[in-house]
Amino acid sequence: MIRKTYSTLAAAALAVTVFPLVAVAADPVPQNDLLNATLWVSNSVEYKAVTLETFQLARMRLDEALADKSWSAMDQADVADKPVAIIADIDETLFDNGGYESWLIKAGTSYSGKSYTAWTKAREARALPGAVDFLKYADSKGVKIFYVTNRSADQEEDTRANAEALGFPMGGNVDTFLLKKEKDDWGSAKGSRLAYVAKDYRVMLLMGDNYGDFSDDAGGSEAERLASLKKNMAHIGHDWIFFANPEYGSFESAAFGGDWSKSPDERRQLKIDALPAWAGPPAE
Repeated sequence: MIRKTYSTLAAAALAVTVFPLVAVAADPVPQNDLLNATLWVSNSVEYKAVTLETFQLARMRLDEALADKSWSAMDQADVADKPVAIIADIDETLFDNGGYESWLIKAGTSYSGKSYTAWTKAREARALPGAVDFLKYADSKGVKIFYVTNRSADQEEDTRANAEALGFPMGGNVDTFLLKKEKDDWGSAKGSRLAYVAKDYRVMLLMGDNYGDFSDDAGGSEAERLASLKKNMAHIGHDWIFFANPEYGSFESAAFGGDWSKSPDERRQLKIDALPAWAGPPAE
C-alpha cells in the first residue's frame, strides 16, 4: 500500500512538471435582452419613485375627474349621470411580475404560455408601489375599478385570488375582471372591452403600461404608433396614465414588425437597426 501511494504521488508530480496546468476560462455569462430592464424594475429606487409619482398623479387626476361631470378618458358624451369607473391593466400596471421576469433570466429561457400559466397559478405577483393605496382611495370615493387584462379567461381564478390577497377592491356584485377570451370578441386588442365598460360607466381614467391599454393602434409600425400618440396627446397625463415598463410590450415588437417567428438574433439585430444612433465622432 505504501509503495503504491508513493508511485501515485510521483506520477502526479511528474505530470505537473512535464505537462503544466492550463487555466480554463470560465463559461461566458449568457446575454439576455431582459437583464438591465428587469434589474431596474426589480431593484432600483428610481423605478419605485417613478411608480409612486405616477400613482400620485393618478390620484390628483381622479379628484379632478370627480369634480367635473363631463370628464371622460374615452371622449364619451352625456355621461354626467353615469356611475364612475377607472379601467386599469393588471400586469406591470398594478401587478409586479418581477419574480417571473427574473426567473426567465436566471433559467436562460424566454417567455412561454406554459411557464406564465405556472406563474399565475403560483399567485406570487406583488403589487406595484402605491397601487393598493391608490385603488383603495378610488374605491372609497365610489369609483368602480375594472381590471382589463390580457391574461386569458382560464387564468381568472388565480388572478382574482392574487389580487384579493394583495388587497385590491374586488367589485362587489359586479364582475370587474375582464380577461382575454372571456367573450368571443375579446381578443388581445382591448377596444371591445373598453367599450363594454364605457356603455354603462363614465370612464374617468385609463391606466396601463402599454399603448394597447389605451388604443388598438398599438400594433402598428413605429411611425403609425407615433402618429396615434400625437393624435391623442391631450389625454396623456390627463386621463390616460402610463406606467414605465422597459421589460416587454408592443414597443419591442414594433421594431421587428411583430414577427416573433424571427430568431432571437434576428430580432435583436432589427432592434439595434431601429435605434436612432448618433453618427459618431469624426474619423481621425
